[in-house]
Amino acid sequence: MTLKEALTLASDDIKKLRDDLTTKIKENKTGAYVEQLTSTDISTTGHGIPIAIKDNINVKNWEITCSSNILKGYISPYNATVINNLEKAGLSPFGRANMDEFAMGSSTESSCYGKTLNPIDNNKVPGGSSGGSAAAVAGGIAIAALGTDTGGSIRQPAAYCGVVGMKPTYGRVSRYGITAYSSSLDQCGPITQNVEDAAILYDIISGHDEKDSTSANVDYEAVTPKLDANKKLTIAVIDNFIDQASPAIKNAFTKSIKALEEAGHKIIHKNMLDTGKILSSYYIVATAEASANLSRFDGVRYGNRKGESGLKDMYVQTKSQGFGDEVQKRIMLGSFVLSSGYYDAYYIKAQKVRHLIKDEYEAIFNEADLILSPVAPTTAPEFGSFKTSLEMYLSDIYTISVNLAGLPAISLPVDKDENGMPVGLQFIAKAYDEQTMFDGALSLEKAINYKK
Repeated sequence: MTLKEALTLASDDIKKLRDDLTTKIKENKTGAYVEQLTSTDISTTGHGIPIAIKDNINVKNWEITCSSNILKGYISPYNATVINNLEKAGLSPFGRANMDEFAMGSSTESSCYGKTLNPIDNNKVPGGSSGGSAAAVAGGIAIAALGTDTGGSIRQPAAYCGVVGMKPTYGRVSRYGITAYSSSLDQCGPITQNVEDAAILYDIISGHDEKDSTSANVDYEAVTPKLDANKKLTIAVIDNFIDQASPAIKNAFTKSIKALEEAGHKIIHKNMLDTGKILSSYYIVATAEASANLSRFDGVRYGNRKGESGLKDMYVQTKSQGFGDEVQKRIMLGSFVLSSGYYDAYYIKAQKVRHLIKDEYEAIFNEADLILSPVAPTTAPEFGSFKTSLEMYLSDIYTISVNLAGLPAISLPVDKDENGMPVGLQFIAKAYDEQTMFDGALSLEKAINYKK
């Protein structure tokens, strides 16, 4: 059942839907939900249409841990703004979606609860960090889900699992009540079964919020009532991006361009800054902000506390036992690039590259309505195939520039590789032009007619 269909249900039918989902979740073994991995009852609030919630979004009276040992036992005293917005629209939080610890990862393997399996092939990763959200929707155990996207963490798992994932313009959706990884990059967004459902859920969660100082106070009009798959658009493709993609991605990209041309859209060809420079800039900015944001998890105020030999011992033991390897690595990297003597050499330079990326996007959008790009260089890899963190970081090369520029983007499935794994492509739009982005995505969805 789609979200659009669920919104027409009477209260008795919604109750049956919730009961059916609870049964399915208990029978399912993919580990999309934290409750599956901890053998506990599914977390619920209210009686509305059930929406899976990533484990870094605060829901009042739920244990929210960001899939980290350091926050086990923390019970949220309040709702994130996106949760309040869901409830106003008759939707309810339903289950904690598993994730990479503190949203740091591309495979949902770094969760303290254990890994989530890709529902299409259990030997493959579901992507990350919102892998639980994507796997739940793809596996038929969630109607829709909320995830967060710092450098592709909604779009990449959506592409790996064959569902739709959308990252809004920075500031379009309130970050209040969402545990920060990198404050200037993070955005919450929907993961759904189709483009129209993504538009519906986006409309529900977006809007200005006085509690969030980064929330954009701009005029907002709902996207869903004006969805138009027949609008003819100029779509740019970034030729130097596709060079690094696998044959399956290149093939799907070519097919999609042909389908868009046949639907009446104009295709133009562009190049952008080398992806290596984009990757370097992103991981300097993201880790610098992460080291500042995660300093609050020290055992003093909330979460787990370790160490009994004074304050310093408590800090050292709490953080070394509470944070996993990937999180510790990123905190150390962030602290290094912010340290005296290295701040100018790394952090300031990364911010300059970030500005260049934004300028390049603006130049392309002077000639195009949308940009079509791969989401990841390959389809979902097998567990254990990332031998180093750098290999894992490379899976984000097509998504991170969107976050650095603060733009909206949507990933949708368009094809399958030789092993039947989904291939996702993304549309990128100008800031605050979600309407055009959804229109283009709906047009491609109809032209391709992807079958699960």
